[in-house]
Amino acid sequence: MTFKTTLGICAFAGAMTLATSVSAGPVSNACMKAGRAGSLALCGCIQKVADMTLSNRDQRRAASFFQDPDRAQEVRMSDRQSDSDFWDRYKNFASTAESYCSE
Repeated sequence: MTFKTTLGICAFAGAMTLATSVSAGPVSNACMKAGRAGSLALCGCIQKVADMTLSNRDQRRAASFFQDPDRAQEVRMSDRQSDSDFWDRYKNFASTAESYCSE
């Protein structure tokens, strides 16, 4: 194996490790566990949008909707101002992810 080949393999492995770690997050993990989206690339894209639009706390809350979609309905229908504020942020995240990650 030549030095160039070894260097290329190391660079590729490093890039793949970086790409995987960047897309890892609560939303991406929940997406993959739910199996609805079906692809690492799509779940990673959704996570990137979550990183751009939601705080870490909001991401954990949004991730819980993958496992319990009824919880999303409860939050949406809630009379609490904090739930209403979160729901506005969540709607922005969802619409952004839909347009940004459409395949």
